[in-house]
Amino acid sequence: MSFPWQKPGLTADQQAAAIVAEMTTDEKFAWLSGPMAIPLKKGDTLPAEAIGSAAYYPAIPRLGIPALQQSDASLGVSALGGVRPGDHATALASSLALGASFDPDLAQTTGEMLGREAFGKGFNVQLAGGANLIREPRGGRNFEYISEDPLLTGVMAGHSVRGIQSQHVVSTVKHFAVNAQETGRVLADSRISESALRESDLLAFELAIDIGKPGAVMPGYNLVNGDWASENHFLLSQVLKGDWHYAGWVMSDWGATHSATKAVRAGLDVQSGANLDSCVWFDQPLRDAMAQGEITEEQIDGMIQRILRSLFACGAIQHPAQRGNRLDYSWHQLIAQREAEQGIVLLKNTQQTLPLAPELNRIVVIGAHADKGVLAGGGSSAVTPQGSLQKEGVDFMGIQTPKVYHPSSPLAAIRRNSLAKQVDFVSGDSIEEALDASQGSDAVIIFAEEWRSEALDAQGLDLDDHQNQLIDQLSAVHPTIIVVLETGGAVTLPWLDKVPAVLEAWYPGSGGGEAIAGVIFGRVNPAGRLPITFPAAAQQLPHPEQVDPNTTTSLPGVEVKGEIFEIDYDVEGADVGYRWFERQQLTPLFPFGFGLSYTQFGYEDLQLCQTSDDITASLTVINCGEREGSDVVQIYLRPTSGRYPSRLVAFQKVTLAPGETQRISLSLEPRVVAQWDSAQQQWSIAGEEYEIYQATDAATPVLKGKLTLTAQTFGYR
Repeated sequence: MSFPWQKPGLTADQQAAAIVAEMTTDEKFAWLSGPMAIPLKKGDTLPAEAIGSAAYYPAIPRLGIPALQQSDASLGVSALGGVRPGDHATALASSLALGASFDPDLAQTTGEMLGREAFGKGFNVQLAGGANLIREPRGGRNFEYISEDPLLTGVMAGHSVRGIQSQHVVSTVKHFAVNAQETGRVLADSRISESALRESDLLAFELAIDIGKPGAVMPGYNLVNGDWASENHFLLSQVLKGDWHYAGWVMSDWGATHSATKAVRAGLDVQSGANLDSCVWFDQPLRDAMAQGEITEEQIDGMIQRILRSLFACGAIQHPAQRGNRLDYSWHQLIAQREAEQGIVLLKNTQQTLPLAPELNRIVVIGAHADKGVLAGGGSSAVTPQGSLQKEGVDFMGIQTPKVYHPSSPLAAIRRNSLAKQVDFVSGDSIEEALDASQGSDAVIIFAEEWRSEALDAQGLDLDDHQNQLIDQLSAVHPTIIVVLETGGAVTLPWLDKVPAVLEAWYPGSGGGEAIAGVIFGRVNPAGRLPITFPAAAQQLPHPEQVDPNTTTSLPGVEVKGEIFEIDYDVEGADVGYRWFERQQLTPLFPFGFGLSYTQFGYEDLQLCQTSDDITASLTVINCGEREGSDVVQIYLRPTSGRYPSRLVAFQKVTLAPGETQRISLSLEPRVVAQWDSAQQQWSIAGEEYEIYQATDAATPVLKGKLTLTAQTFGYR
């Protein structure tokens, strides 16, 4: 059978239009709203064709259109609530680990792996592409996001999306925009000026969309300047579909739709998880709005056109996903391990404590269930490979979501990688037991964990008291303490001066144990750089006190109660993270971009140039040490007038053999250099002198230069 969209030579838009012209009204509305495809209560059933996942929209066989099968998330193919019994999936390291790699090629490779698994499980839409800036260091979903910087976030998210969609699977980017905290997230109103928004959070999404061409965009639960993100005309129509000419569709987050007419007029195309809302807005209420002339049939057709256009653009209709395709999980685990290795950040290494020598007699491993696996973040993104250890977690949308440890045991990997005669493990629950076990050992490796989940912000920046006491007391009696952090974001380290070595491993995924052991014993030279600033204390933050309205709920799936409350993000404005620390002249615990190596790098001959098309910085990088290693070359810019603090304008990862030298040239992103002129609705680069410098992190310049840039304005057509 041939279908109208199969005519040779048609563009994705023309293919979509051919389908829309043939669809009935009921077929269209079946794709405008849909329930969560997971039974939430006893007696709930799924349509026979539904795989069981975040969402299902029915196929249209007479037109050759497969069902929409949508799955979470950026870190792997999830199966919330055990909806697909026996399902196995590869868990990628947290997006923070991906951000710490500063490696767009790795982002694309891991995206391809995620798309391949989604496709092989029958999914054609992956709810991935977390591109929120990390404004709130205590945010519960920070592990799903990439960094505090718009350039790094946009580039990495864009390449991840590009990888996913190369496998004929649509990817979203989310949560659009300024969705920085989980506490009270359905009532939090993010207040921020247009210029600050354009230069920070929106810029991250703009870059990700430019690079990745995602098929869908998902607004957040929060409000932005007085309107919920899912019915925010400025975000969805003026910026996304207007200025950026975005051609894909806009789907709400699950349980985040609040109207029919207003939402459609604002630019929302699909009500996702409609059974979690107070009303199925995009069914009868939207039909009524059409009957009353508030919404036109052309608007409805446009909404469907956008969905189909994205599906055709990435080949999801021409190459329908088939459940049951064989997947090479061993290969995928190696990809996940490679990501974890590149994302681990060496924070401290006095007296070359690491890498550990292989000839040690006895090693003691302590804490964080390191005998079983590595910690993962919770919520809709949680991936649960077979063999995972599951502990009590949180109730999320009526689903019990566990605290998961992925089955990649650091203890087992340490035993495989070490030639030590004895490697012992103690839980760390008893400090006395840990002290006894450490006696006579050559090295003590302590795993410290900090769990975060969707709908659950961290309370403060500290590890729990027990873990801090454990590390403090062990460091008082043993000279060789290595602390491995498994965290969902920045944490304070009150014992930092007392231990010789610290690794930040984030949530390292299905290959996490091997990755950590590889760094500890030197098989891997650590190359991760911090994608976020580690504050010395919460008092350094733009918002030291956490907003925690006890009359509100942060969970969807229940009636929204309490009052909308405002968060004034104009306190920091566009100066998120390291920019805030420079502006306020604050010294963090660790700056953005920081990370140590087992080798040393040198830098020479910074040259700056502006042409009519480009601003470039070129320099020479030298591996001055005795080991091969990777460095992240970071280029920052700031006006010498001090109009705004330093901004990361270019970066490149470079791998060099001992003694090797490489000359590299980097193009500076003009939208990072520019500021947004709200009155003229355009970008503007002031014609003045700028300091442009190469640095090992945001606080440590090495090579400096100055360049007077020609004034320039540019906008959108």
